[in-house]
Amino acid sequence: MRDIAALTEEYVEAASSSPHGRSAELVLQDGPLRQSVLGLAEGAELAEHDAPPAASVLVLKGSIEIVSASGTLALETGMITEVPRERHSVRALVPSAFLLTAVTDI
Repeated sequence: MRDIAALTEEYVEAASSSPHGRSAELVLQDGPLRQSVLGLAEGAELAEHDAPPAASVLVLKGSIEIVSASGTLALETGMITEVPRERHSVRALVPSAFLLTAVTDI
C-alpha cells in the first residue's frame, strides 16, 4: 500500500531538483494495468509520445496541459481525464504531480 499524498510531495520536490525537471515511479502494476506518479517542475515537459491503448490522468497537485493534434486539455488539482488516444505531450504550468493509470496491452 502506498501513500499518494506523500508520493505527490516527494515527486514534486524531486522534479524541482532534477536537471530534466521531472521524476516518476511505477507505484502499482497488475498485469497490463500500471499506475505511475509523475512529478514535473514548472515549465517541464514530457515530449510528444504515443498513447497507450487506454489511460487516464488524475492531477494530484498543480496544473498541467496535455497537448495533442485534437487540442489542449488544461487540468488542475483534482481533475481527471482520459488520455487522448494519439501522440501527445504533457507540460506543467506550475510544479505538479499526476497519477497516470494506463493499460499497456488489451
